[in-house]
Amino acid sequence: MPKFEKHIFICGNQRPPGNPRGCCDPTGEAKLQKLFKQKLAERGLKGKVRANQAGCLDQCEHGPNLVVYPDAVWYGHVTDADVDEIIESHIIAGKPVDRLRLADGCLNTAACEHRKSSGQ
Repeated sequence: MPKFEKHIFICGNQRPPGNPRGCCDPTGEAKLQKLFKQKLAERGLKGKVRANQAGCLDQCEHGPNLVVYPDAVWYGHVTDADVDEIIESHIIAGKPVDRLRLADGCLNTAACEHRKSSGQ
């Protein structure tokens, strides 16, 4: 099988209700990841683009979140309603969805203005 053109890693981390950092998959059902897989298959992208369930991506305050590689584009506050737009605009047309992108200053830093609490 040829290598995948893109990987979409969708956070599936669960935290207890009320956790100050939030939770990307409160039901534990991986609904967002399953929807990406379904929509990619409908567009004939199965085998070209992979939608993987990931563990914590440590961007909890922006959840549900995901990252698209090899582009290294991070998205936050993603809902089911955003899946088609991400696939059409970013995955197919190569144009990331700016309104959902996480700011570089919020990635992998405790200094992100959105962090309510550190160390959790």
